[in-house]
Amino acid sequence: MNKPSDNPADPFKKALAEATKVMADDPELSVSYSVDPSGVSGESMRLPQVSRRMSRDEVMLARGTADALALYHRYHDNSTHSRYMPQGDMARELYESMETARCEAMGARDMPGTAGNIDAKIAAEATRRGYGQLREAADAPLSVAANYLIRHLATGRDLPPDATNVMNLWRGFMENQASGTLDRLDETLADQTAFAKFARQMITDLGYGDQLGDDPDSFDDDSDEDGVDDDQDDQEPDSTGDDDDDGEEAEASPEQSQEDTQDPSQAQVSMDEMADQELGEETEMPEGEAPLEPPAPQPFSEADPDYTVYSTDHDEEIAAEDLAEPVELERLRAYLDQQLEPLKGAVSRLANKLQRRLQAQQNRSWEFDREEGILDAGRLARVVANPTTPLSFKVEKDTEFRDTVVTLLLDNSGSMRGRPISIAAICADVLARTLERCSVKVEILGFTTRAWKGGLAREAWLNAGREQQPGRLNDLRHIIYKHADAPWRRTRDNLGLMMKEGLLKENIDGEALEWAHRRMAGRPEARKILMVISDGAPVDDSTLSVNPANYLEKHLRDVIAMVERKRQVELLAIGIGHDVTRYYDRAVTITDVEQLAGAMTEQLAALFDSDPRARARFMGIKRAG
Repeated sequence: MNKPSDNPADPFKKALAEATKVMADDPELSVSYSVDPSGVSGESMRLPQVSRRMSRDEVMLARGTADALALYHRYHDNSTHSRYMPQGDMARELYESMETARCEAMGARDMPGTAGNIDAKIAAEATRRGYGQLREAADAPLSVAANYLIRHLATGRDLPPDATNVMNLWRGFMENQASGTLDRLDETLADQTAFAKFARQMITDLGYGDQLGDDPDSFDDDSDEDGVDDDQDDQEPDSTGDDDDDGEEAEASPEQSQEDTQDPSQAQVSMDEMADQELGEETEMPEGEAPLEPPAPQPFSEADPDYTVYSTDHDEEIAAEDLAEPVELERLRAYLDQQLEPLKGAVSRLANKLQRRLQAQQNRSWEFDREEGILDAGRLARVVANPTTPLSFKVEKDTEFRDTVVTLLLDNSGSMRGRPISIAAICADVLARTLERCSVKVEILGFTTRAWKGGLAREAWLNAGREQQPGRLNDLRHIIYKHADAPWRRTRDNLGLMMKEGLLKENIDGEALEWAHRRMAGRPEARKILMVISDGAPVDDSTLSVNPANYLEKHLRDVIAMVERKRQVELLAIGIGHDVTRYYDRAVTITDVEQLAGAMTEQLAALFDSDPRARARFMGIKRAG
């Protein structure tokens, strides 16, 4: 007999789990409670942990999160969602946030009791992220504001105050840009396909239409037209009129008749194709269905079409602030600052050196020996020595300094634990602050895996019979510590996350590099610089145990070759304790992690050097040891 639990929260958690299954309309759903970020993976749902104290805030957050995830599970269809998914990052964020709002609004209409619970969840998230203190639209995420606006308009409910603040910062802009589209919200809400088209139009109205990619409906239209043309080409004159649906027989054009006469083999091919069809089957494709022969699926990796992944169901791209509570991030950041206190002086001096070099290029330069302008006091001595010498003037001119974005891609693998990851975090922090002063945008990304030795992907592979050479066999975790457009002051604490126990696991460098390159390629800046900081070759025991030994290393080399070939991004790397020059053309290997600050600063300074020969001298040499 099972011993009764003495945790007073257990009855509540059990009741909430059962209610969630009913609301999601999925009795097989597995509900658990965890300190990890909430979410749904297949038939598993994670809800926020509820402590023994069962405070009101904990209970309301758990209820609201459960209702939101259950409604998404109930009203959301993955295939429809994926079909209309935009390609660009910003467009994808808008699209997904509006779909989430649609599901929650549908739940509020069908099950009004969910609305208050989800309001509590929204209030907690908005407060945690400081939305109530924002005063400028540029500081507020547009995708979140779009989510709030859709939910507000669809339900007619007022949002919590902090969420209302974010919505109102963008509301005027959204309603001005998309007023005609928003008028169709009510008629599309219950139909996910219609709403997906509505969301794509909203994205276009808001100025991100270039990130949508191809219209999926246009492929169906083209296929239908092609099918009609093929059927017309294949039809033979038939006195019975069986192919005449409306009693009117279509006449072949003279050009078509001539083609039929010149190439009788086409008629034979048409008859062979028709003979393969079942009797009575329509020759035309029903409207809205996929082509009879759909195009082959796109390769997972643009760099290597042969690179495969067993499952992406459990991969995640996640913001650092979603992996820890604000209080924990503050504590971890304080710990990071304490660890690096002895190095701060040296790092700051190097940062100041970089700042002076950048600002020297951004400031104006002078043209001398002009006939007019500002008197050149430095050359007055010539006039004193020879009064017949004319006065010399100088003119200020602008130097070319292209708008630039820098991405720092940090290896968050277990082998970086300790001093290497601490140095990497503080240097990324100082560089972001320094470059921001020079009007250079900085994005900070990290990469690791969600589990050691495979995680959920490996479990699925084992349960499915252990397919031979399944490809990458682990769950990726790509972390966004700082968006390029986010100010440094708002993301400072995020870098403390690297000090979190258990975060650093395996490293799959090739996919991380391809992810970072894809994010940069969509940026509007004229110059893009990607710096990788790693401590060696990609390693994932789960993947390498069932694939060729060089599987991940080959993919990394292929991605590097693709980046260099496209020339959209300037790629450089710093290896910590391991020689990365065998992978990257422009690379520096350091043996002491305390050299990292200097190496990062010198690499960037060299890239910005106005003298191409000096730039080539530094970047053309691979240094190790």
